[in-house]
Amino acid sequence: MASRWRRLLCFRSGLWALLFYCVYTQLRGAEAEEADWCENLRLGQYLCNDPKIDEATQEPENCKDMVAWVECLPAPNISCRLSNGTEVRFSGEEVGFNKTIACRNVSGYSYKVAVALSLFLGWLGADRFYLGYPALGLLKFCTVGFCGIGSLVDFMLIAMQIVGPSDGSNYIVDYYGARLTRLSITNQTYRRTQISV
Repeated sequence: MASRWRRLLCFRSGLWALLFYCVYTQLRGAEAEEADWCENLRLGQYLCNDPKIDEATQEPENCKDMVAWVECLPAPNISCRLSNGTEVRFSGEEVGFNKTIACRNVSGYSYKVAVALSLFLGWLGADRFYLGYPALGLLKFCTVGFCGIGSLVDFMLIAMQIVGPSDGSNYIVDYYGARLTRLSITNQTYRRTQISV
């Protein structure tokens, strides 16, 4: 009977040792995985600064190839690794990483000027000359704006930003102004038809 109790005690102490080892390795693994790269922080764990806007182009100052960079600050008491691999605990005032934002390619054509020319001098073709379409501007001038209807259609196309500068760039529009964004159908925006039951 005593040997049976000894075996049971050895078995129970072995279970406790196994349980302690499992908990210890889990905690140690959680501490090792806690510090991730700063770029992988979730929303709410960092705050990105607003971009500095260039007065002339109304786009971020460091805009190149339709991409600009902004500085992001991790929240207070967040630990993460910088790009060089060092782990840092942030106070909320240090820059942790840079994030890309989209920007537009502009080359000097103002949206306000194009709309004003189209509205007041569109029947003379001034809007098309301004945007870099001299042949269409001459055609509108010779036909007095396609007898008025063409000027109205051109005004609508320019106002809705469908017709843009001839060099393929975008209009200069105030950064927080009336910018239009074209939506396209992709795998993320495709709407399936619902089957009615």
